Formats: sequence, structure tokens, C-alpha cells
Amino acid sequence: MSGPVRQDDIPRLVADLHSVLLASGTAEVVCDVGGVTTADLVTVEAVARLRLAARRAGVGLLLRGPTPALWALLRLVGLAELCVEVEGDPEEREPPLGVEEAVESGDATR
Repeated sequence: MSGPVRQDDIPRLVADLHSVLLASGTAEVVCDVGGVTTADLVTVEAVARLRLAARRAGVGLLLRGPTPALWALLRLVGLAELCVEVEGDPEEREPPLGVEEAVESGDATR
């Protein structure tokens, strides 16, 4: 996916996903969202529909290159738990829910 995602792009994206699934027989699909220029609810809807189509086909959906803003929106609506980010920089995103970074009193400083 690239550029701003428009509402009328979503059916084509889902159709493209179905074509990939039919041709590949893979267990996971990687969706490159690094070129998406907007983080809005239309983009979130596109990811949600792709996730649903992948799930119905029995495969996982992996996201490559989501911007911090898009990842934050996906977390906000609960899709981050359903999609896995691959090949991203772990320092640019928040830790998974339920994981907190803490320093123990006996830890040495670096």
C-alpha cells in the first residue's frame, strides 16, 4: 500500500490480497504499509478489511513499515494485537500492552 488510502481503494486491496492468497498458498501475508502517507480511519479500515480477509482464508497478516502514527491508531482501535509488525525498528514503537520497562534498584547504570 502506498500514498493516501481512499475508501474506493479498499475493495481493490482486498481483491489483490485474494489473488496473492490463491497464487501462493502461504500461511502468512506481508502487507507493506511503509509507503502509506496518511494515518487516518480509512487506512485503519483498509488494514481491518485485509486482516479479516486474511483470517477468513486462514492466514496471518504481517505489517511491514507502519509509521508510528499508523501503529498508534491501530493500537487505539485494537488492531495492533491482531496484526504483527515485521522488519520495523523496535525503538520507534511502544512496547506491547502489559509490558513495562523498569529499572530494578540493584541494576547497574550504563
